Amino acid sequence: MKRAIFLDRDGTINIDGKYIVKKEQFFWLPDAIEAIQYINEHGALAIVVTNQSGVARGYFTETDVVKLHDYINKELNKYGAHIDGFYFCPHHPEATVQEYRKDCDCRKPKPGLLLQAAKDHDIDLQHSVMIGDMERDVLCGRNAGVLGVRYVGGSLLDLVRKFI
Repeated sequence: MKRAIFLDRDGTINIDGKYIVKKEQFFWLPDAIEAIQYINEHGALAIVVTNQSGVARGYFTETDVVKLHDYINKELNKYGAHIDGFYFCPHHPEATVQEYRKDCDCRKPKPGLLLQAAKDHDIDLQHSVMIGDMERDVLCGRNAGVLGVRYVGGSLLDLVRKFI
């Protein structure tokens, strides 16, 4: 089984803006690329898990989210880094788009995204870490049996080094 560092997206690897879905809206946080490189170089999986309620609100589509994630990996590839998997929840219990209105198991703090990633990538959850800027990220980790760590700014690389 493999070890993973699960990372929230908005507010953890990039500046958190309102409903980021276009590459022109995406700005890396300091040391985020280096943190992902470090994860890759040290044999852990880098997995992004993110709530994307903008899909449920009709602001953008799942395809738009996938395109942004493809862009993120293209940018990382310039530095010899990569994300091993992107997992996102497009649902919201009060969605304006009916097909996305539900109380699902994948919306953080519920553990569905981490559990699916673990299944897809043969991840050892007990030896993995979830890093995110919100309490729901920490709780998501705990709900999946993963150490949840709150990122409060500063160097993401220094934080990642503590767990690898």
